[in-house]
This record gives sequence, C-alpha cells and structure tokens, in this order.
Amino acid sequence: MIDAAPPRRIWLCADDYGLSPGVNRAIRDLIERRRLNATSVMVVGPAAARDEIKALQAAAASNPRCAIGLHATLTAPFRPLTMHFRPTDGGMFLTYTNLLRAGLLHRLDTEIVRAELIVQLSAFSETFGRTPDFVDGHQHVQLFPQVRDAFLKAVKAAAPNAWVRQSGRNQVLARRLRRPKALVLDFLSTQFRRRAARAGIAFNPGFEGAYDFSGRADFGNLMREFLDELPANGVIMCHPGFVDDTLVSLDPFTTAREREHAFLASDDFPHLLATNKVTLT
Repeated sequence: MIDAAPPRRIWLCADDYGLSPGVNRAIRDLIERRRLNATSVMVVGPAAARDEIKALQAAAASNPRCAIGLHATLTAPFRPLTMHFRPTDGGMFLTYTNLLRAGLLHRLDTEIVRAELIVQLSAFSETFGRTPDFVDGHQHVQLFPQVRDAFLKAVKAAAPNAWVRQSGRNQVLARRLRRPKALVLDFLSTQFRRRAARAGIAFNPGFEGAYDFSGRADFGNLMREFLDELPANGVIMCHPGFVDDTLVSLDPFTTAREREHAFLASDDFPHLLATNKVTLT
C-alpha cells in the first residue's frame, strides 16, 4: 500500500542573523536555496545595519514561506539598547551563566528586562516595517526564570500575533539522555510552555538542534536524529555561517557553523528531508 500521508512541515530556523557579515551571508544563501524557512535577527548585533536587513529581505522575497523573527538578546558580549538596563558588566549584558544564576536567585528586575525587550521588538518593527513572525532568544534566555515572564509580557504587548520558541524535546527519556546538554532546555521549557499557554501565546510543539558545539560532530548525522520524531510545526535551530573576524571576536562557535552550512547546502540534505517525509515549504 502506498503511504499517501502528506509530509511533515517543520521550521528549520537559522539563529543569529546580525551577528556578523559571514553569518548573514551564509543564512541568506540557504534561504535563497530554500534550505531554510526561518531565521531570527539580533537587532543588537554589529551586522544588523540597514543594508544587511535589506539583503535579508531580498533573499526572503525569493522564498515567501520564510519566516523572520526577533532573536531577543540579553547576554554578553552584547550591549542593551535601553540606557538604564541593569545588571550589566562593563556596559555589557551579563554572561549566560550569570544571567541564569540571577534569575534562579530572583535578583532580576523583570520590569527592566521587559523594557529592554520591548525596545528590541520596536527596533525590529521599525527596521522591517512589521512585527516579527516569531520571537526566540539568544542562548535560550527566553526560558530563564524571571526573564521568561518579562519576555512573554513584552511579546504579548508588542507582537501579539507572533509565536514564541520553547526548547523542549518530544522524546522518551532514554533518547534524550544521549544529549545531556539539552536536558537543561527540556527542564526550563516546561515552565515556559505553561506560562505561554496561560498568556494565550502560541509556541512550537517540538524542538531540536542542541548539541555540543565545542566538538566536531557530524552535522548530517545530527540532523537525522533531529528529524526523528519531531512533530509537524516543530523547530530545528541551526547556526550556519562563514567565519570572519567579527564572528571570532564575539562568539566561540565558529568553524562548526561552516560545517552546518556545508551540509545544508549539499544534495544530501534535501534527500534526507525526502527520506523522512519532511518539507520546509
């Protein structure tokens, strides 16, 4: 019997547009090839100038199913857009670990965090001429205690039609234990989903994409794992990019971005999607 079930449509989202020219160029290339159908933009990034945004809009025009979202950023080495944001370290946001610790200890002023996110959402809307299709967070900050409440309030106020990204996986525990780094995201996402549902904000039903960025993992094999059991409308995050001086100065995740781009641009990727009855269109 022929299986006539339609393919699963998923979101393959490239994070970090605006981080560096090389990252931007790689993301645009994959959008034009229709190997991505979403990207999220860091409005505080050094490569989020008007010309880079226009180039993204031109690339997305050739792929009308491509969603563009805000990559809310609250961690170093980036700086807040609001003058009175606290706490900071040398004028920059706190590091990932220090922000998470402050949230766990309830030392954050959620109104100050909400105000910063409102400004980032406004900057996106001013630049693109519309609100974002979705909102996620750099280094998953949207999931952090205290931050998540400010995040959801900001989205509800400034982008009420956007969906938000949760980072919990739809797998049995035995499979989730294979990538222990992602277990933290599973845990943090539980409360995030509950709060988003109470606020009436839509979110993705499944998530994949977390792995040990410090190693030399085979991204093709990882993508096979990511696709397995991911529900329709689930999100796979990715970080394609070309290494340049700006990227090296800001982020330790460098050459792995080029490996991600190479696989997603290859003929192996659409074959993998077809084998798994998955579509990005």
